[in-house]
Amino acid sequence: MKSKTITLVVAANLLVLVLLAIFMPQLMISPGKLIDAHETLSTDCFACHTPFLGSSPERCIACHAVADIGLVTTKGVAIDREKKNVAFHQKLREEDCVACHSDHKGVKAFRPIGQFSHALLASDVNEQCDSCHSKPGDGLHQKISGNCGSCHTQEAWTPATFDHDQYFRFDRHHDTECVTCHMNNDYNNYTCYGCHEHSRSKIREEHVEEGIYDYENCVECHRSGDEDEAEYLWRQRRMQSVNGGVIRPRSQSERGERREHDDD
Repeated sequence: MKSKTITLVVAANLLVLVLLAIFMPQLMISPGKLIDAHETLSTDCFACHTPFLGSSPERCIACHAVADIGLVTTKGVAIDREKKNVAFHQKLREEDCVACHSDHKGVKAFRPIGQFSHALLASDVNEQCDSCHSKPGDGLHQKISGNCGSCHTQEAWTPATFDHDQYFRFDRHHDTECVTCHMNNDYNNYTCYGCHEHSRSKIREEHVEEGIYDYENCVECHRSGDEDEAEYLWRQRRMQSVNGGVIRPRSQSERGERREHDDD
């Protein structure tokens, strides 16, 4: 008899839980209050969720037509230009709203971190950064044109990934501000005369002494602060002028071997 009573109590509790889950799911479990715009749906879980399947893009699109997102409200009112967001939803590969959005403000333990993935964008717009992002207005970028991806990644805007070593390798003696070499934020041109050690007269004197009169384009020979490498590249330039050889910078192993001999 006692076991029957326990069974009935357990069954009754389970029945209550099932009924609550069906008719009042918001009382059972919730990852937090809804965002203010969806506050009226707080007691209507099934407006967004399918029983046992969770939320689905179809439920979102029933109210938020993809073609209208960022342009007009769900009531058909045009969004003011000042408040209008970039309309990139129309260019997404697929309709997967919850990949970026979570309507529940959430408690800390369940709060998802919204992070947009550029992989969601169609390939024809994935490289057109300024279709969504404002063009940088700082002096550095005003002089630059081309693909943002040559310096920046889509995972993180900073730090930039520009490989300066392909032009000049920095070291402890050449770790300076960009404007020291690139005047007026003009990154298509450079000068070595911005450093106190590289006065025009001193550079001319040192090069003319070696019979070098074409010394304005420094990085043709000076790819770093290594003078031995500069001599190596200069000799290659001379060979090129004689037999059409190809100029190539010394490899890291070659630079290391030269330093070992110098230490001897």
